[in-house]
Amino acid sequence: MSNKPTAIAFLNTVIAGQIRQAYDQYVASDFRHHNPYFKGDRESLLLAMEESERNMPNKTFEIQRVLEEGDTIAVHSRLILQPGQPEMATVHIFRFQDGLIVEAWDIGQQSPEKSPNENGLF
Repeated sequence: MSNKPTAIAFLNTVIAGQIRQAYDQYVASDFRHHNPYFKGDRESLLLAMEESERNMPNKTFEIQRVLEEGDTIAVHSRLILQPGQPEMATVHIFRFQDGLIVEAWDIGQQSPEKSPNENGLF
């Protein structure tokens, strides 16, 4: 059974501002993450995401592609944190166990104002 729908639902629920609902529904209680700006536990990242939502409630998010290999899902997305800001390419990597997210990694790259690459980030 594919975990792609769960990964997508988690991200869409988060971007809709329903952080706790997303965690309650899709994230295991023993979840850990690898974001270097926060402690590695479930509650620390949840609180950081809630703070982000309070500070930037008008984010736009568009999934570009979703890849799956075994228990791991990678989601490449287009993100704009606030209107008028440059877009970012993000990659969320989730490891699943028993249908829940048990581990996560995330990386982001802001689109440069000028780039010699005609293909862009997407």
